[in-house]
Amino acid sequence: MSLLAESQARAAGLKPIPGDPGPPIVHQNLSLLRGKAFFDLSYYYKYGEVYWSKGLGRTQVSAAGPNAIGEILLNKDKGFGSEPGWSFVIGPFFPRGLMLLDFEEHHQDRHIMQHAFTRPRLVGYLDAMTPTISQTVASWGALDDFRFYTAVKGLGLDIAVQTFMGDHVDDEAKGVMQAFQDCVQAATSIVRRDVPGLRWHRGLVGRKRLEEYVVPRVQQARSRDGEDLLSALCHAEGENGERFTDRDVVNHLIFMVMAAHDTSTSTMTAMTYFLGKHPDWQQRCREESLSLDKEALEYDDVDKLTSLDLVMKEAMRLQPPLPGLAREAVKDTELCGHFVPKGMMVGVGISVLHRLPSIWSNPDRFDPDRFGDERREDKAHRFAYLPFGGGVHKCIGMYFGGMEVKSVMHQMLLNYEWSLPQDYTMPMNWKALPIPKDGLPVRLRNRQGLR
Repeated sequence: MSLLAESQARAAGLKPIPGDPGPPIVHQNLSLLRGKAFFDLSYYYKYGEVYWSKGLGRTQVSAAGPNAIGEILLNKDKGFGSEPGWSFVIGPFFPRGLMLLDFEEHHQDRHIMQHAFTRPRLVGYLDAMTPTISQTVASWGALDDFRFYTAVKGLGLDIAVQTFMGDHVDDEAKGVMQAFQDCVQAATSIVRRDVPGLRWHRGLVGRKRLEEYVVPRVQQARSRDGEDLLSALCHAEGENGERFTDRDVVNHLIFMVMAAHDTSTSTMTAMTYFLGKHPDWQQRCREESLSLDKEALEYDDVDKLTSLDLVMKEAMRLQPPLPGLAREAVKDTELCGHFVPKGMMVGVGISVLHRLPSIWSNPDRFDPDRFGDERREDKAHRFAYLPFGGGVHKCIGMYFGGMEVKSVMHQMLLNYEWSLPQDYTMPMNWKALPIPKDGLPVRLRNRQGLR
């Protein structure tokens, strides 16, 4: 931090934030691109819950412990803005998505959007996605080298197009999903300028393509009362009749498709990896699914898969689909007794939080029972476990996401047994949200003859 910031801290009667920029010249850039920075506890051990470092061309304050993270997410003095924080990361590609709104504006849009996630709507979404899930998972077949991530990402595309937009999957829709990927990958660009051929430029081109796809479909959805999310956003109303404009619908839909598709795909990939490495848990979950005696989940079945729920929670602890949250100080403010100057980038370190030994026993070990009623390690602190974020910006689609994930995994458990070599470790690509570089090769054994 600058000498100016230190003098400002003293003048305010607060402590300056400790930290360092990281290695000379490269700072934290290589560590971020390799994913190491998201799980690195060295700064936490050296400086405590609040520290600063430098990466992506900016100095950033990080909150890595539950007390500091809680202060940011509760945001009692409204000193931290989500919009300016995320705008630096993804603003040009997902402008005015729900996560990029603050205070009263966020409250109003979230209130309207709640009508797209009522129980009847969720039942409709599940009914719409179930045939696609059943047919696609059953078609995968027994293979010794089945690339799960690649396959489930394709399934996620089908679900997103049909459930979110009420559309059919064709070559245009597949191209649109590549545009989503280009937008997400642009978030970690080192060169954050519109230079042809680089990721930032591809993200800008991708955003234009997304709008060209979505805009004409908004007017079509206005004229129908469909079961898809686009129709729900077009017809949702607040208590006083507030409705989204066409531009609001475009921005919210594009953001929500990105958020739901990528996070669900990441979660299912992590679950499949850990269940492949731990066959005892795979069988435990399978027996639970078999006990339902149903080929496909119905809405009231989602919460009955308690073992699968434990696995999902543990997978999202070890590999959060979103490893951190972005904020910016919108005024001079305080964080755990430290002075944070206006304009400072502030990161919420979810991945570090989920590995703290002060909260989690054997934090690097896969142990779903830590979430069971007898232990509930996630209750050690109100802000100990945040796979869906927290505070007013907690993921509005968290139940939808869990419903989709469990529906797919239920079908996987009924149709297949799968395994991974004991010495295999999933290699991750951090150019966007965490994805396996090799597509996660698993050995699938068809269970059709066993049922």
